[in-house]
Amino acid sequence: MGKYIRRTFCALDFFRRIPRRIRIVLVLLFMVLLLMGASCEVEIGGEIPDRQELSILSWNVQALFDGEETGSEYSDYAGTAGWSAEKYTARLNAIAKGIGRAPSGFPDILALVEIENPQTLRDLAKSLAAEGGAKARYRYDFFANVNGMSLGIGILSKVPLDRQQAHAFYGDLETNPRPVAELWVEAGGTPLVLFVCHWKSKLGGDEATETMRRASARLILRRFREIETETPNTPVLVLGDLNENYDEYYRQAGRYICALLPDDPRAAEHAGLYGAATSIQKDFLVVSANKPPRSSYFAEGVISFYSPWGRELKNGSYFYGNAWETIDHILLSAAFFDNRGWDFNDCEVLNTEPFVNSQGTPNAYNARTGGGLSDHLPLHLSLKLSERTE
Repeated sequence: MGKYIRRTFCALDFFRRIPRRIRIVLVLLFMVLLLMGASCEVEIGGEIPDRQELSILSWNVQALFDGEETGSEYSDYAGTAGWSAEKYTARLNAIAKGIGRAPSGFPDILALVEIENPQTLRDLAKSLAAEGGAKARYRYDFFANVNGMSLGIGILSKVPLDRQQAHAFYGDLETNPRPVAELWVEAGGTPLVLFVCHWKSKLGGDEATETMRRASARLILRRFREIETETPNTPVLVLGDLNENYDEYYRQAGRYICALLPDDPRAAEHAGLYGAATSIQKDFLVVSANKPPRSSYFAEGVISFYSPWGRELKNGSYFYGNAWETIDHILLSAAFFDNRGWDFNDCEVLNTEPFVNSQGTPNAYNARTGGGLSDHLPLHLSLKLSERTE
């Protein structure tokens, strides 16, 4: 303590020896910096309501690069290609307007994929606040990326994000360039867990890249089991662009095990879990159309998630090769259907303007013209708080 006091006195003596005019300037500068920090908090801040409903938007916003060129951008977002700070600002405003068209207005949580950096995420938060006022102010943010990658995962939230971590891992002797963000949310006095993902794309071949998507599924399974051991019956969501269709196994004619497997006897037998009692589910998620999710063909104890693509959602969220794909997902664990805490209410694809074009397909962004929004459609999830929370 004595050392601390002596250092303080030394600092005060040093400050007194500075000329008076310079001291005044330093004090004024310090006050300005304090005010700038406060105004930033107020701008993106907001009240935490006592809520009975929770809305979540999951969206791949398609390469949201900022207006500064660092060399890691895609070629369309270089200054020589016509990209600029003005286009960046216009795009932020367009995305903010689009988010405001969600059924819940401005959703409580935004789980966004393909964000360049933390400042890009905060710039979007400011655009949202400017567009929607108090109802569009997000107090909490989280960004996850792997070093050297151009784009990452960004989360904006009106409710507290209590535990935040990003998981990176190895697969086939290489680091997976797509991290998995894990966030715990406390809303309505009841926790839930979000895994926000951008799984490996199929660039390089569907089967050749499947091992990396299965590595992501393996990580989520491991954490799910750990969470279930620590805090049983905690609701878990898997959100984001998984680069894998809901019915991927069928589309691949059952040639190989996919990271998402249907509750199907052929898939269960292929995975070695048809009627088995001792085999372990290692690196795939079983997707189910049942509420709550349950498996009819896989061994007892296999972890299943409910996929709205089996019921609520139609067509797709991505249009490729003149066909719809269901590669964007919101997967819900069984705890969302037990009438205890947060329960599933509704889910839909936002497939109206400005998200779709005149052909009814995603209104992809064009960096050269500045038109469009994204080549993916957002998914909107509504949760409700059950009266029986004991």
